[in-house]
Order: sequence, then structure tokens, then C-alpha cells
Amino acid sequence: MQDILIIMLRTIILYWVILGILRIMGKREVGELSIFDLVVFLLIAEVAAFALDDPHSNFIHALVPMVMLLIIQIGVSYFSLKSKKFRDVMEGQPSIIMKEGIIIEKEMRKQRYNLDDLLQQLREQQIGSIRSVSYAFLEPSGNLSVFKKDEQQYVFPLIIDGDIQQDHLERIGKSEKWLWEELEKQSITNVEKIFYCSYEEEALYIQLKTSF
Repeated sequence: MQDILIIMLRTIILYWVILGILRIMGKREVGELSIFDLVVFLLIAEVAAFALDDPHSNFIHALVPMVMLLIIQIGVSYFSLKSKKFRDVMEGQPSIIMKEGIIIEKEMRKQRYNLDDLLQQLREQQIGSIRSVSYAFLEPSGNLSVFKKDEQQYVFPLIIDGDIQQDHLERIGKSEKWLWEELEKQSITNVEKIFYCSYEEEALYIQLKTSF
């Protein structure tokens, strides 16, 4: 009877502890979780299960790793916010699976993503023909983002968090030299001051960082 009471008490405490950790970690839909988020959640679940499985174990030994996982998550989130390169390493980058109605087979093999998965996700977005797709991005979360030819097209960012996106420049047929010349026209000589930059309607759209 005592063991049952201990398990019940631990369940109540762990419920509020895990709920608090998830709230602190931020708001994300399950389908938008990164690999790192998923690993943290699985470890928290494993630690909680261990604490409930053995009522005679030291409960503090279960809470300590949970707190450590929370600290690690906050640290990773902080560095991800500060560094685009660190964010790409931890969370990955979206992959272009389709372009102008053509399936990029090489990229699909690289991502171990098959045609059945692609066609299913296209059907889920009410897209009946691959020829109507302008761009399809496989997101790090596994979701498929699709832009149709008759809709507003995706604008490739040229600068994110102070980092020039070389591959995006190539996709719009521009060079880094051209980008620097356009920035200099707007009296910008330090790319690290730029939070976001894109090329829309034959002009650069630039948003500077609020704190630098």
C-alpha cells in the first residue's frame, strides 16, 4: 500500500515537473519538433518511467537529470538563436525535393525519402499533379512544404542572422559580389548587422538586427 502511495505522489510531482519543463522549452507542435527536441523528450520520458518503476529509488536521482536536460535544452536554444550555423547543425536544413514540377531524385535518395511518402504528403495538401508544383521543401521536422505554380512563390532569403546564403544566391542567379554592391548602395558594410535579407520585386528587402 505504501508503494502505491509513493508511486501516486511521484506521478503527481512528475506531471507538474514535466509540464513545467515543456512550457519552458517553448511552444511547438509535435510535427515541428527537431531531432534534438525529440531526444530530450525521450530521455525525460525514460527518466520518469524509471522513477515510477521503482518506488524505493531515490527520487532526487530522477529529478536531477530532468533539470540537466532542461538546462541543456535552454543552452542549445540560446546558441541556436545566436548562430545560424549552430542551428543548422542541431536542427538540420530543409531540402528541395521538387522544382518546377520535377522530382529531384538525388535529394530524395540522400534524405531516404521515397515516392510513396512524397505522393501521400502531396495528396494530403490536395495536390493532384506534380506538374503544378513550383517548389516542394522537405522540412527538418519531416513535413512537406509545397508552393504551387499559380500561387505566391517562395522567396529565398539571402542573409539569415548575418550569414550569407550562398546556395540561395546561386538559385536566383546572383553572386556574392552583386549582393555586396547592393548592400553598399544602402550604406551597409557589415553583413552581421542584418537579421534578414531577401530579393523581392527587383530590390533587396532588409531587416536589421535590433541589438548588435
